[in-house]
Amino acid sequence: MKFKQQRGVALITAVLIAALVAATAVAMASRQQLDIRRTANLFDTDRAYLFALGGESFARMILADDRRRNNVDGLDEFWAKEVTIPVEGAVLSGKMTDQQGLFNLNNLVTDDGRPSEPDIKRFEHLLNVLGMDGKLSRAVVDWIDPDIEPQFSGGAEDDVYMQLNPPYRAANGRMASPSELVLVHGFSYADYQKLAPFVTALPVRTKLNINTAPPELLATVVEGLTLQDGEALAEARGDKHYDKIEDFIGQPLLQNRGVIAVDLTVGSDYFLLQSSAEFDRGHMQLYSLLVRDDNAKIKVIMRGQGIY
Repeated sequence: MKFKQQRGVALITAVLIAALVAATAVAMASRQQLDIRRTANLFDTDRAYLFALGGESFARMILADDRRRNNVDGLDEFWAKEVTIPVEGAVLSGKMTDQQGLFNLNNLVTDDGRPSEPDIKRFEHLLNVLGMDGKLSRAVVDWIDPDIEPQFSGGAEDDVYMQLNPPYRAANGRMASPSELVLVHGFSYADYQKLAPFVTALPVRTKLNINTAPPELLATVVEGLTLQDGEALAEARGDKHYDKIEDFIGQPLLQNRGVIAVDLTVGSDYFLLQSSAEFDRGHMQLYSLLVRDDNAKIKVIMRGQGIY
């Protein structure tokens, strides 16, 4: 009887060991499959990134060829078209935006660190056109200018930011990205989303390209214009572009309005490429800020995988 009991215990032990081994084997196999899938996804994402870089190279070729043809940039040119290209094993798409058709936030402060009142007025005008508070412009100036003295009415320096939780300091330097606006006193994320399509942050002072500027920006070329005026100016431009600033200023809406031609241009040097690539399970969205010189040489001055 005792022998039979021992045999029964041994049998149960053997069954338990077999079950434990089987469970361990299943867990190991599942973990191995997960590791294989994770590694494959990483490879697919890396390949998608390489395809996106290929799209960047293609964009650079387009911009270089465009500069060799002429010094005028408009929305009727090939670089302004959104392109989708099926390539071997992947899908690549890209879209370029002329950054000089937008308001350059870094124009708010001159090269010697002083507030640029004409640009501040234009920015206030843009904010008003968008239904926002024009006084927000002063906080942006304080964020960029090198001093610690807040602008009158609406400004903010470290004395404001250091009281936040968590505390931080004003940048006191040029913006690297328009997304910095979410850190500026008075701006909510909703405000940033509303303003983002119309602003940029370029490393040098730039002029506004009237061939690519949307109605909201065309309304800021001179005081007193409304959004409806900007829409009329955009409609007059149509699907073509101006070869000379004088042709734009000659529009009836702008006659005798004191438009400052030196602040405007018909050609651009800065472009933002948004390229997207899909390779199997890998997906990559790449932002590349490109600058083009008079010799048609293109440089990448910023590259990121998030919001510009």
